Amino acid sequence: MVRIIMHGCSGHMGQVISDLVQNDADAEIVAGVDLVDKGTFDYPVFTDIEKCDVEADVMIDFSSAKATDTVLDYCGARKLPLVLCTTGLSEEQLKKTACTAEKTAVLRSANMSLGINTLLKLIQDAAKVLAGAGFDMEIVERHHNQKVDAPSGTALALADSLNEAMDGQYHYIYDRSQKREKRGPKEIGISAVRGGTIVGDHEVIFAGPDEVIEFRHTAYSKTVFAKGAVEAAKFLKGKPAGMYNMSHVIDG
Repeated sequence: MVRIIMHGCSGHMGQVISDLVQNDADAEIVAGVDLVDKGTFDYPVFTDIEKCDVEADVMIDFSSAKATDTVLDYCGARKLPLVLCTTGLSEEQLKKTACTAEKTAVLRSANMSLGINTLLKLIQDAAKVLAGAGFDMEIVERHHNQKVDAPSGTALALADSLNEAMDGQYHYIYDRSQKREKRGPKEIGISAVRGGTIVGDHEVIFAGPDEVIEFRHTAYSKTVFAKGAVEAAKFLKGKPAGMYNMSHVIDG
């Protein structure tokens, strides 16, 4: 049984995870942290993280980048393993995350879906064959109209995965409207679409001479992210300090 502190419990993802854990015999949310206590949970909710004194095995953070520094300080000081799901982190926050991982286990992923994290591996194999043969690589991501960061953290993770497969030789292009010139051979284009209630849709395109290969992942509800976060929490329980990602969860 993994005991979880849910940071951002009153947010949409916090509520989805709370509902999911209620039916999971191997997990329990023992406390929540949020600026707003809606009084709808069967566990205590703290509006100040420093006042959360409940014993736990792992914290799951699905909140805002504005709160990340405080979350990292809290988990680092208490050596509490952290599943960090919040996106849009600054370079300084990424460095602080790495420093916190020297004190306790930190699992960070831009997308908690098991499907997306399997896709990250598949496109690397594809890139080594196709990009090496002259195929162009493009990413199109689509999300709901309330999402504030663009491109999405998942799109950047996909681009990083492609670039890693090609030994870091590529650079990213986010807006082709700013320059009138043909596409470069070492570009990964990333396009962002925002509209309606799209949960999350990511498409990786390999476009070559006379043929196109596409990899696509579509999330139809946020439950897929919740499931991944809970599985990550189970994995992280008892792990030594260090930086982890969802590939560690998938590989067991």
